[in-house]
Amino acid sequence: MPSEPALEARFHALTERLAEWQALWRPLPFQHRGVPWGERVPGLAEALLALSDDEAERLQARPFDASPLAAWLPVDVLAEAVDLPDLVSGEEALPASWGEGIGARKWRQIQAFAGCVASDDDEALLEWCAGKGHLSRTLARRDGRPVTGLEWQASLCEAGQVLAERQGQPVTLYRQDVLAEGAGDWLAPGRRVAALHACGDLHARLLELAVERGAAVTLAPCCYHRTEAVDYRALSNRGRALMAEHGLTLSREDLAMAVQETVTAPQGVRRHRRRANAWRLGFDRLQREVRGRDEYLPVPSCAYGRLPGDFAGFCRWAAENKGVTLPKEVDWAPFETAGWRRQAEVERLELVRHLFRRPLEVWLVLDRAWRLVEAGYRVRLGTFCERELTPRNLLLETR
Repeated sequence: MPSEPALEARFHALTERLAEWQALWRPLPFQHRGVPWGERVPGLAEALLALSDDEAERLQARPFDASPLAAWLPVDVLAEAVDLPDLVSGEEALPASWGEGIGARKWRQIQAFAGCVASDDDEALLEWCAGKGHLSRTLARRDGRPVTGLEWQASLCEAGQVLAERQGQPVTLYRQDVLAEGAGDWLAPGRRVAALHACGDLHARLLELAVERGAAVTLAPCCYHRTEAVDYRALSNRGRALMAEHGLTLSREDLAMAVQETVTAPQGVRRHRRRANAWRLGFDRLQREVRGRDEYLPVPSCAYGRLPGDFAGFCRWAAENKGVTLPKEVDWAPFETAGWRRQAEVERLELVRHLFRRPLEVWLVLDRAWRLVEAGYRVRLGTFCERELTPRNLLLETR
């Protein structure tokens, strides 16, 4: 596992690179008609736009592998900075029957995460944001001891309690808003808190309460942008100092970039998303002409399965949603063609953001790790499963 000096060196290197290149990775190509970073890096945009479809798709999935962007961007430095150890213990898979009622992918994630949760009879186990308590039941079965779960949705607590009783597992789920006063009462020295994919403020709250009360933590964080704060304030003193030293600023929208990888999305979902994006870009070209204003107009997401049947229907829906009056007669074909053409360009220009996506996520987890180090914890940081199982595979554990 990385030592504290190694964590510090990684934290510093990533801060430097994120700050140095933020003018390239922060702009959203989707919102611009041309190259969002202008002429800052001559030749980069031309090289991206010249990529074949296969090469662009490969770099979307593996941005550090044999990347042609290395001629302009610090690909090797970033790749080294995000190369973390595998924390999987190598234990045998848990019995398949234990995953009854759990989706196949989720069950594999739980198995992998559970293998990294310390099994210590001297520690009481608590699951943070437990849902139906799938992880709680798995840990109770594995270790043969009681597990407590906290979940704010009463319906999930009730359903999870039924499952635990049916399976004869010593799991008790309590309804608890972990952001409310009193949540810290559940944390104390001698208790280990496990949280698999707790979002934003929910896992930040866990870390602060653990530091305050002295509990041990095993955490796989997720959805860093799900926070009330508009501008990111580092959790650690070291993180705040590094941001100030290097001029790195992060908005809530920037944090969303860290979790936008879709490696696990089914092909049908990807096709739907790509078509929706192309239609959005086609509508963007249309609304600029209709409104006489050359600026991006954000359109709400359309839930999967509710996308209008054709481009014209999408534009009418978007126009109504944004209060834009369309002409009675519109030649839809040129705008739809322009949308698909721009979509192909955007996919290539966004490869710059893809390159910095994992570095940003690792930086955010390092900030959380360093908050624990500053509180006197020994911390290990690494991955608990392959990214094909879940891109949110980073894990923090205190010892």
